[in-house]
Amino acid sequence: MYEEKKEEYAIVLDFMSTGKSFSTRAEPITQIMGEDFFTLLEAVPKEGIVLSIGERVYIGKDNREKISLIKSRIPFSQLTETAKSTLPEAIHGVITAHEQRFSDFFNNAGPLNIREHSLELLPGIGKKNLNAIINARKEKKFEGFADISARVSFIQDPAKLISRRIMTELEGGERFYLFTKPYQPRPPYQPRSGPYRH
Repeated sequence: MYEEKKEEYAIVLDFMSTGKSFSTRAEPITQIMGEDFFTLLEAVPKEGIVLSIGERVYIGKDNREKISLIKSRIPFSQLTETAKSTLPEAIHGVITAHEQRFSDFFNNAGPLNIREHSLELLPGIGKKNLNAIINARKEKKFEGFADISARVSFIQDPAKLISRRIMTELEGGERFYLFTKPYQPRPPYQPRSGPYRH
């Protein structure tokens, strides 16, 4: 069972009423994406519950209305084709629904090291563009996506830039993770060998 209880709400990416096609158990299963860290999860809905793609569901510690069990965290590669095609829209929806949170990334993002700045990890942001963002936010903090677009001419769609970065992080293999937590597979169980010693 997935033990990290950090996501409170999630977006349904796919719902399989009889489970995966290759599964030996015909139990309903859903693939979902957490709102806070964009964690990809597989879950079992409660009996009789039918979920819709794009639906927002509660997965926190308290009484869950629709989700019975969070089975596991999964990597991008284990998403169904439906979930993969749904993912970009789900990401964009979370970003636009929490505009202030992601606008504040442009306000507060700092250097990663002496050579790289976290803003440069957004697609199309180079040193010249980086300086334009930093100078604009020194004058006044950005108030939202429209304000960013109005004051930094080369950024016409801040939500799209962040969406593309989150997709890259979820696909894995990045050196730095700004918005997600990298997937780390659990090591396989190793039975104890030899006589037990205190």
